[in-house]
Amino acid sequence: MNTPFDLAIIGAGPAGIATAVEAYALGIENIILFEKGENHNMTIRKYYKDNKRVDKDWQGQKVEIEGRIAFVDGTKESTIDLFDTLLANHTFTLQTQTEIFKVVRHEAGFEIFTSHGTSHLAKAVVITIGRMGKPNKPTYALPAKAKERINFTLEFCSLDETILVVGGGDSAIEYAVELSHKNHITLNYRRNAFNRLNPTNARDIEAYFDRGAITPRLGVDIERVEYEEGKLEVFFTDGQTSLYDRIIYAIGGTTPSGFLDSCGVLIEKGVPLYDENYQTNIPNIFVAGDITQERGGSIALGLNHGKRIANYLIENHRL
Repeated sequence: MNTPFDLAIIGAGPAGIATAVEAYALGIENIILFEKGENHNMTIRKYYKDNKRVDKDWQGQKVEIEGRIAFVDGTKESTIDLFDTLLANHTFTLQTQTEIFKVVRHEAGFEIFTSHGTSHLAKAVVITIGRMGKPNKPTYALPAKAKERINFTLEFCSLDETILVVGGGDSAIEYAVELSHKNHITLNYRRNAFNRLNPTNARDIEAYFDRGAITPRLGVDIERVEYEEGKLEVFFTDGQTSLYDRIIYAIGGTTPSGFLDSCGVLIEKGVPLYDENYQTNIPNIFVAGDITQERGGSIALGLNHGKRIANYLIENHRL
């Protein structure tokens, strides 16, 4: 078992970094952040298109920042810069490319088991894994031999491809609009109309539909997908079929229930159980950020979670 820590944070996104910053400011300096990806904020890096607008009041949720992080409206790039600066100005440990498999409670604290075959001891644990760490997949089977052609982000897309984007949220709209500049895009959504889009995306998609830059396939679902000779054949529930070079699913993410279960954390209706201090049924295991919400996405709320958890740990002498 490696060096013990006062506080271990699983996930180096906004909520994870905020928890570390707020705890550090209150005198907790022996802190480690574990991140499965190669850098912090991998959800923002992978799932946000370049120059994507990032709003403090996401989807109209008015949030007053309670802590020390001056988060304001910006872009993907300015948001990453903010967290780069926060990490550079604090001395806690960030351990990237490290997946956590389980957390086991001992008398001395919690043993945290990593993908490197090592373990660490911590007095308190905060789980801030984003829901997009486990993107939703469709209920129908996807052809295994086409895995390079079926994606959940834009990073593998080429030029002049015929692409089907599946989804009806802001990410799906932004993916479709971004890709349409250099590809042939169809947007499929199982409903006839979009709900909860931010106003800019709502205006954009209507404009792109109107001028034929994106082909709509609304009010119809996908029955199955087959792959033959480099093409994906999509069978829709209205009896039509179409061929595509690539499919991109933007249908949200799910709670990592398997991991939470391995830690002993109870889940109800897809969300971990927690109290007003974001403490789970296991004393000194907390949750923060997207994982606490049925529909994640608010960075500002995640920052406030970190502030409240840090305050609770100090005020109740948990460390």
